[in-house]
Amino acid sequence: MTAPGPGQILFAFVRHWSRRPPTSEGKLAEQGRLVLVTEAAHSLTQRGIAATVNALAHEIGIDQSGASRLVKSATEAEYLTMQASETDGRRRQASVTASGRALLEQAHRWQEEVFGRLTEDWSEQQRRDFQRAMTDLIDRSYALGT
Repeated sequence: MTAPGPGQILFAFVRHWSRRPPTSEGKLAEQGRLVLVTEAAHSLTQRGIAATVNALAHEIGIDQSGASRLVKSATEAEYLTMQASETDGRRRQASVTASGRALLEQAHRWQEEVFGRLTEDWSEQQRRDFQRAMTDLIDRSYALGT
């Protein structure tokens, strides 16, 4: 068997980190799910996409009922609010609350700390190159609809 290619390495990395909790304090799995759905709502909104339950389900890669449960939990935790769409009153969409933004700031600090530990022997140029390459991959993924 040949050595894994860059695509296999990328997906192995994603699988590895998808199982890691975003915090080291209490109820790790639940906290991770709350960060996941809050981050998804934030990301959709930043891209100009209404954070409906269906859009969140697609963003996270789960079914609508699973996304609905996540949204309910995040709403109960006061990280998200749900309100009627400004353009279509029949549709409801999520917005990140002040508490949700604080949650994301904490998660982002953790992410940066972990990245720093993982790349402690990298130069700043290697870090910038990695960031640029990953940003390009993410942008291309959105453009392709994958």
